[in-house]
Amino acid sequence: MSFSKMHSAGFLANLMARKFAARLQHEVRDLGLAPAQFMVLAEMAERDGLTQRQLVERLEVEQATMANTLARMERDGLIRRAISDADRRAKCIFVTDKGRSRLEIAFQRAQKVNAIATSDLTSQETEMFVNLMNKVIETLKRH
Repeated sequence: MSFSKMHSAGFLANLMARKFAARLQHEVRDLGLAPAQFMVLAEMAERDGLTQRQLVERLEVEQATMANTLARMERDGLIRRAISDADRRAKCIFVTDKGRSRLEIAFQRAQKVNAIATSDLTSQETEMFVNLMNKVIETLKRH
């Protein structure tokens, strides 16, 4: 049985993700954002006030990784933590004005990276590509 990495969906998805992350990191470096911080801010743009546990679940990352990312973000003034009204043991995380302003710029730059990455695709191909990626992600979540 032979393995061809250039015909392996897993290998190619991993390679593509690393290329996206590297390009995004290049684009947001001057904002002082790492790709992991961008992911947290992007998730919180949809719903501010999440707990660390909720962010771990939504972004599907390890607890320790999230703890380190949030600690750096708090240190840099991108987020603040407050005790949850629902559970006094938990802390909710909120994006600061500084984080929000950086996120707006980062969103524009992420759209630029997406546009570059899909520039050789038609709009229909791009839509199909995104739909297929979502389908594969959902399939892997079920198994």
